[in-house]
Amino acid sequence: MDDPSPEKQTLSFLLRRFQQAGIKPRTDLGQNFMIDMNLQRMLLDTARIGPDDVVLEVGTGTGGLTKQIAPLAAAVVSVEVDRDLHQLAGEELFYTPNVTLLHTDVLKTKSRIEPAVLEAVQRQLEAGPGRRWKLVANLPYNVATPLIANLLALDSPPCTMTVTVQKEVADRIVARPGAKDYGALAIWIQSQCGTEIVRVLAPSVFWPRPRVSSAFVQITLDETLRQRIPDRVYFHEFVRSMFLHRRKALRSELLSARKQFNKAQVDELLAGLGLEPTVRAERLGPEEMLRLCEAVRQANCKVGKGAT
Repeated sequence: MDDPSPEKQTLSFLLRRFQQAGIKPRTDLGQNFMIDMNLQRMLLDTARIGPDDVVLEVGTGTGGLTKQIAPLAAAVVSVEVDRDLHQLAGEELFYTPNVTLLHTDVLKTKSRIEPAVLEAVQRQLEAGPGRRWKLVANLPYNVATPLIANLLALDSPPCTMTVTVQKEVADRIVARPGAKDYGALAIWIQSQCGTEIVRVLAPSVFWPRPRVSSAFVQITLDETLRQRIPDRVYFHEFVRSMFLHRRKALRSELLSARKQFNKAQVDELLAGLGLEPTVRAERLGPEEMLRLCEAVRQANCKVGKGAT
């Protein structure tokens, strides 16, 4: 049966639905709703959703974007932590059978995705041949960074992530070595993916208006890059440890984070890679950081074997 009321998420629609439900947007959950239909279409066009795609959406809201994704995809798994919005979205998506709505926090912990979300995605991937999954979402600001980082820690992450994030986060994702926004997040993502800021969004395209600008970001998985990382768990932890003190030189940071090495061992390791002991981590590109990580990991294995 067709949906008798395919309304779009305009400002008037949102005001009416929230008034009918007797609720207000919760800023503590990052509830800012995109009200520019042209921009929503741009997000969908960038995602290039196809009939074999399983789409994960985080932040269902009222279901406005979900309703536009559903006809394009094989299936949609949409996650909403707010009980009132989950109920509201359920009413809007009642006639959309290929949508699975989950009422939960997408993050089990800061470093782990809720298993029920991954299980729901996996069920849909297994429901048809040749399916692949994508993340397409106007992400709540408070989950954007840990969600993207944790998805890339999975053995089989989404092939693309087309998301709305805070402009500051977008700048950190695409930053290059030496830039003020460059850090562990940029290295972790760029070591596995291509990244692009597609469009910067003014606060006026959302209701309620956030205090900051946002951006569409496209993150495209590159399996060739991922295969160069022998131990992603180790690499992830290593990269974060190298940016605990941004102003420290590599030698000092390594000595602080890897206490099993002495100064002479660290200097020898850096010299073998052609790196100056005084250079900072923020000057190393993803490839250089991976080389450093692997040298430390191999040296650590030798130290461990020598101690047994």
